Amino acid sequence: MKKNILSYAMIASVSVLMLVSCGDSKTETTTTDAMASDTMSKMSDDSKMSDNTAMATEEQGVMVGGAKMVTSKNIVENAAGSADHTTLVSAVKAADLATTLSGTGPFTVFAPTNEAFNKVPKATLDQLMTPEKKADLTKILTYHVVPGALMAADLKDGQKLTTVQGKTLLVKMKDGKVMINGATVTIPDVVSSNGVTHVIDGVVMP
Repeated sequence: MKKNILSYAMIASVSVLMLVSCGDSKTETTTTDAMASDTMSKMSDDSKMSDNTAMATEEQGVMVGGAKMVTSKNIVENAAGSADHTTLVSAVKAADLATTLSGTGPFTVFAPTNEAFNKVPKATLDQLMTPEKKADLTKILTYHVVPGALMAADLKDGQKLTTVQGKTLLVKMKDGKVMINGATVTIPDVVSSNGVTHVIDGVVMP
């Protein structure tokens, strides 16, 4: 009888220990799961913060010729990134105007696209690119540049703009679009560090 009671007592003790052990194990598991959840949540929050910071620090700009024109670059640097302005950039270099248009300015540039230059007879354009015609090319290019930074909202119908070349450009408003000596502004307000560029679909001649 005493042996049976002792046996029952030992069994009960072992059972209690097992229950306590299981309870501790569940507690540890719950605690571990909670810590893991907190870690994952913190990592997710950090990732969101990183994404938001990247979005906030991404420089804003206007897409021209497949490239973003940004305010941290000057007019020439931005134009060099545009696939639609390779002819203009080549002309600016041929006329030795890259340094001038990279200066502090500010300038307003009406920038003809490659298609605009294609409207000029090829023989004429090729000749303008030669060293002998550098003075003529300079006159044409500076006729596309106005001192100061003029946004599209600053341009009024009938307004005359005095260019760096010395002669004036005539502003016209047609169907809500700005026209410069008959050329249409297709992309306005491309802001650079030293001025504003307006993309136009024609080459204007002085």
